[in-house]
Amino acid sequence: MKLWFGKYRPRHELIVKKGLAGLGLFATDDILKDDFIIEYTGPLLTEEQSEEKAGLYLFAVTDTKWTIDGSGRENIARYINHSCKPNCTPYADGKRIVIHAKRNIKAGEELTYNYGKEYMDDLNCRCPHC
Repeated sequence: MKLWFGKYRPRHELIVKKGLAGLGLFATDDILKDDFIIEYTGPLLTEEQSEEKAGLYLFAVTDTKWTIDGSGRENIARYINHSCKPNCTPYADGKRIVIHAKRNIKAGEELTYNYGKEYMDDLNCRCPHC
């Protein structure tokens, strides 16, 4: 299934399967450094709504007062797991989060990004690098 929103159109096929921590998102073809991979999608929540909802799959949009609720299963970007040595980087673009390759990624490799210190303070990191 191919979904895209606005100017961000995926160029790569991705698959969800068992990963580092439960399900993960994997590349099915080689992805070049800096390539756009996927957009993290979902309804926008205010600060108050996101605090009330609290939970997984909430992605604060940097420099705004908005949070994306990515808990819907149609948002396959939610399956990107944490790593302290990630191969992807999320970027804010207005009220959107887009994910690009931090380095070249080989077909079959799991996609990861660093969830950030604030998120990891509440958890013990289980990534292969820790």
